Amino acid sequence: MANTVWGSTNKPISAKRLAELLDSAVQVDGTIYIGYPILGTPDGAFPFDALLLSPTYGVIAFDIVEGRDAGDYQSRQDDIYAKLQSKLLQYPSLVKKRKLIPQINVVSYAPVVQDFSEDDEYPLLNDNNLIQFLTNLSEGDKEIFPKVAAAIQALTNIRKGRRKRVQLTPNSRGAKLQALNDSIANLDANQNAAVVETVEGVQRIRGLAGSGKTIVLALKVAYLHAQNPDWKIAVTFNTRSLKGQFERLVNTFVIEQTSEEPDWDNIHILHSWGSSSSEGIYYNFCKDHGLIYRDFRSARDNFGDGKEFNGACAEALKEVTRPKQNYDAILVDEAQDLPASFLRMCYSVLKPPHRLVYAYDELQSLTDTSMAGPEELFGIGKDKRPLVVFSPPTSGQARQDIILERCYRNSRPVLATAHALGFGIYREPGGLIQIFEQNDLWLDVGYRVKEGVLEDGSYVSLERTSDTSPRFLEEHSPIDDIIEFRAFETKAEQDAWLVDAIEYNIKHDELVADDIIVINPDPLKTRKNVGDARAELFQRDINSSLAGVSTSPDVFFESDVVTFTGIFRAKGNEAGMVYIINAHDCFDSRYPSYLTTLRNRLFTAITRSKAWVRVLGVGPEMEKLKEEFDRIKQHQFRLDFQYPSEERKKELRIVNRDLTQAQRGRVTRKVDELASIISSLEAGEVRIEDLPLNLRKKLKALLG
Repeated sequence: MANTVWGSTNKPISAKRLAELLDSAVQVDGTIYIGYPILGTPDGAFPFDALLLSPTYGVIAFDIVEGRDAGDYQSRQDDIYAKLQSKLLQYPSLVKKRKLIPQINVVSYAPVVQDFSEDDEYPLLNDNNLIQFLTNLSEGDKEIFPKVAAAIQALTNIRKGRRKRVQLTPNSRGAKLQALNDSIANLDANQNAAVVETVEGVQRIRGLAGSGKTIVLALKVAYLHAQNPDWKIAVTFNTRSLKGQFERLVNTFVIEQTSEEPDWDNIHILHSWGSSSSEGIYYNFCKDHGLIYRDFRSARDNFGDGKEFNGACAEALKEVTRPKQNYDAILVDEAQDLPASFLRMCYSVLKPPHRLVYAYDELQSLTDTSMAGPEELFGIGKDKRPLVVFSPPTSGQARQDIILERCYRNSRPVLATAHALGFGIYREPGGLIQIFEQNDLWLDVGYRVKEGVLEDGSYVSLERTSDTSPRFLEEHSPIDDIIEFRAFETKAEQDAWLVDAIEYNIKHDELVADDIIVINPDPLKTRKNVGDARAELFQRDINSSLAGVSTSPDVFFESDVVTFTGIFRAKGNEAGMVYIINAHDCFDSRYPSYLTTLRNRLFTAITRSKAWVRVLGVGPEMEKLKEEFDRIKQHQFRLDFQYPSEERKKELRIVNRDLTQAQRGRVTRKVDELASIISSLEAGEVRIEDLPLNLRKKLKALLG
């Protein structure tokens, strides 16, 4: 049976009938696209009525007839064939001796036309003979099928990277990285649905970091723009450096689908906040409605630490009773990092039916639970009913809630290491640092129970599945090469090793400079900590940049440039080779509540890698972090541990409670004061007897 992906169609009745027919036919495999693809032609965008991509039967394009008159279906079939052939001939891997390797079949499907024709050249078919026609086709070349799918999905060019890669050695890192990109050049079924299926209202796309949401959103923008060139479409996000990435992706995909540059008057790629120097959704909302615009400092002064953007958006919404509805569609990336008031602002500036697509990472931060449901996010309307409610999936309709289940960035060893370190599964001494509030969230993020039970107080062994962490992501290199921890005695030794390794990557491994990012987990020390390594790279004729400092805040990668970055600008980006420096900063903290922040930074840094990661640090704490990683390896990248009891969870909940920067500072000062008092008691500078009796009693009661 074929999986159906629902795009926009002006032939809904016959299209639904075709989808149901193919879905019920057990002998037909693959994906049937309705209203997709859209191909660029000299005459502009050309949308297909339907297309079946089948590993068994190849490519079958459908001319759908809605009604009893088939008209000049022969000419329409010729036109469809010519356009599809012209598209596929552009890809050398699909051509041999000037001939197209995959076979293209074009049929007209007319469910209510009785006078059908099984002419081999121009088949006109209905429900009675379509399946028989398909099963009589000669089987296609299954080895070429993934390349055909990638070409039709418009992914082939983008997966080549930011520039053409020239390999000299078949087994070099550069060749492996290219092969890895080629392996993920096809959208899976859920990604396909997320691109093409568009609801008349709000749609949610969610999944693990690395599941392809950014590319899916860019493809969706191109699809919507090709279908509706007059629509005003906005794309918005939290991480400023995503702007350049979105511009590149959208430009590439629109050209693929329309053979024309995007109309940038109708596609706006905007940061969520914005400013007078760089437009954003919130900034434009304030400007359009004559409101006070608050920058970060003003918002913090008025709404408090950690509540800046939520407060600013909520304030602006409260001031406007009838917002100007400037957009036909808005797509939001990184919604997990944006407040509910911002999503409501996006909803308010949309014309009915409020086409809002918001995508978010499930559990990007290890302490997060899932985002609130749509009823809570968007609130209640004037009729006292929720503005947004998701309906259950219905046959023949686009889905409102799409889950991307597979992680295509991180291999099993990399992601399991990131989780084990982030949670402190094998930390000695001390054990767990944090844990999911809901035990079943482990299953949601791609683990399965190998042994034991996933219950409070019980032993459990968790491992990643091949479905959620595809094995090809780790088969390109030995595991000891995929992820490596190194401890150095001095920072100078660390920097020297880093520079030598990067030089070797570029001169011998056939990686290009922009395949490499270097992450310093402590954002306050990044500029200082990376200076020496960057200077030495410059002496070796290797260019580097410090993201957001030596480059525009809207740009993360530059061609032929190694990117150095702090942890915050690294979010949302990925690279083939990731170096994490000064990782010892993330091993421990005298303040338990701050340790979760440090381990979350390490988790985020490790999960930027789509091929190899090197975790570097200095001194005894790095040695201990390396030993913790060695225990992960000894357990074969499984998570084997005693699940915390409810009492222990309560303790972790208190330690990891949500504190503002000011509150965290007060806790830190009080801990330091208490440590000073204890030191004085131990040194005999102050005696227990010097303390008032009532204070001694309180201390005894508190400490048990």
